[in-house]
Amino acid sequence: MKLSVIIPVYNERYTILECVEKVLEVNLPKNMTCEVIIVDDHSKDGSWEMIQNLPKKHKNIKAFRQEKNQGKGMAIRRAIDEMTGDIAIIQDADLEYNPEEYKKLIKPILDGVADVVYGSRFGYSSARRVLYFKHSLGNKFLTFLSNCFTDLNLTDMETCYKAFKTSILKSLPLRSKRFGFEPEITAKIAKRNLRVYEVPISYFGRTYNEGKKITWKDGLAAIWTILRFWIIDDIYKEEDKKILFAMSKTHRFNKWLASYIKPRLGNNVMEIGAGIGTMTLELLPTDHYTCLEIDPIYIQRLENIFLNRPNVDIVQMDVENEKEMDHIRGEYDTVLCINIVEHLKNDYQTLKNVHKLLAPKGKIVLVVPNSPFLFNSLDRTLGHQRRYKKKDVENLLERTGYNMTYIKTFNKIGFWGWFFNGNLLRRTYFSRIQLKCFDNAVWFLRLIDPFLPWSGQSIIAVGEKIADS
Repeated sequence: MKLSVIIPVYNERYTILECVEKVLEVNLPKNMTCEVIIVDDHSKDGSWEMIQNLPKKHKNIKAFRQEKNQGKGMAIRRAIDEMTGDIAIIQDADLEYNPEEYKKLIKPILDGVADVVYGSRFGYSSARRVLYFKHSLGNKFLTFLSNCFTDLNLTDMETCYKAFKTSILKSLPLRSKRFGFEPEITAKIAKRNLRVYEVPISYFGRTYNEGKKITWKDGLAAIWTILRFWIIDDIYKEEDKKILFAMSKTHRFNKWLASYIKPRLGNNVMEIGAGIGTMTLELLPTDHYTCLEIDPIYIQRLENIFLNRPNVDIVQMDVENEKEMDHIRGEYDTVLCINIVEHLKNDYQTLKNVHKLLAPKGKIVLVVPNSPFLFNSLDRTLGHQRRYKKKDVENLLERTGYNMTYIKTFNKIGFWGWFFNGNLLRRTYFSRIQLKCFDNAVWFLRLIDPFLPWSGQSIIAVGEKIADS
């Protein structure tokens, strides 16, 4: 494994070389290497002249310089783009934090129990320099405020020492340019339902005369950042993941869809393309439930959600790959494909692969988008290859060895919502307010849906396995 140490620098000529030396001397766990990513935020005191020669002396150091001073957050974002390690730690260049404590920070991640680890200056530690009371009070207040909105119980949100799985850090969209990085990333890892741990660390704080840069203005900015990212669900870079997360908040709608699916479940269920577990949570419990996913970001979230559920298995696999699917053992009585096959290039092969997984007379439950007429910007954003007609679904099930036992369209109001947003406005997202209003109206939409004269936005179909083919 490789550890990436990110060092943002601004006017630290008197400490940067000693800081790098201490980082390079760290005794890491066996079979772990280290790379150091230094980003100079356009220092004016000669720091860059000292930094730029370091990569010539040490092959595991990369050094970059910002074209203009943009703030600590921007320097960290640049470093994230450049790093190649499996785990990342942020290290200030001012010697307030001791690199010898890296092993303590990364241990919960290496043990497989954490995705993110915070080093707390307010936990029990071997040494902590006693400095400004008001500064400490401000840190504790910001941590308290952050905890109120994230529902975490951190003791030190503003700490520099944070260790992350690199895959997580690279998948987060970061917006803050200065010290707002700390509350922003805390809000986002909370919304992503990641496993967060804290370990106590020592702290050798500086006075303002010694070069400390954070001020009361940054405290006010942190309050705004906490509120901003509590309101905004900006936790994925990819647009399709943003839509999926937004739809996970429509709890009434998801329960409505689940009410059609749950009565058709057996006791040994596989859900293909479980995503972030939205429908899984609605459909449990069953005796045994397998979530199959290919996206590592979704796999991570599913593992966190169902960590303590022995009846739920998480499997990373490509459903279109026949050879991979052959490795799955066990005969399932139900396989769910909820808004999945429209994403796949070969829906025929996928249903053939599912056929092999099912026990005799096992059922496949399909939910697919209805009407090719509706194909629009939203479909393209979500990565849809196609939309279906009822006849298309019937033919697909028949050709892949299933006897169709049930089919209907669902969510008739949603038909026009999809048309309005995608075909007319050509949007690539749903607004939060729009989804909230729709979800609050679900109780009424459920009542009128059977009586509306047009077809729904989705098709729900159930096929029974006929015989091995």
